[in-house]
Amino acid sequence: MTEEEVRERARAIADALVAGDIGQVVSTLSDELQRNPGEIVAMLPLPAVAAEVARIEGAGGGAAYVVVLDVTSETEHLELQTRWKDRNGEPRIVEVSHISRRAREAEAEAVAAAADAEAGAAGGAEPGDQAGGGAAPGA
Repeated sequence: MTEEEVRERARAIADALVAGDIGQVVSTLSDELQRNPGEIVAMLPLPAVAAEVARIEGAGGGAAYVVVLDVTSETEHLELQTRWKDRNGEPRIVEVSHISRRAREAEAEAVAAAADAEAGAAGGAEPGDQAGGGAAPGA
C-alpha cells in the first residue's frame, strides 16, 4: 500500500460523499467496520456539498496512513480523520473520527456580525449628521 494509492482512494471517498454514494464509502471500510456501518454513516454530514483531502500522513513506518477529509454539508463543516491500513492488498479505512465540527450557520452569523461591527466602527456618519442621544446644536 503506497501513499498515492491511499490518496486516490481518499479522493474517491470525497467524491462519493458529494455524489451521495454511501455504498462506495461503506465498501472502503474494513470488514470489521462494515459489520456495523451505521456508526460511520451517522458521523458523516450528509448530504455533502463539498469534500476534499486536506492532508495525508504516514504512520507506523508506512503500515498505516492517516487522511484528514474536509467535508461540508448544507449545515456544517467538519474535519474527518480516517486511518487506513492494508487489508487483503487494498487500502481500507479501519478507523474514523471527528477532529472538528462547526455549524455553517454559526460561521455565517459570526462573519456577518464582524462585518456589521467593522462598518459601525468605521464611523459611517458624515459631518453634520446627528447620532441618536446627542443634543442638537443650539439646543
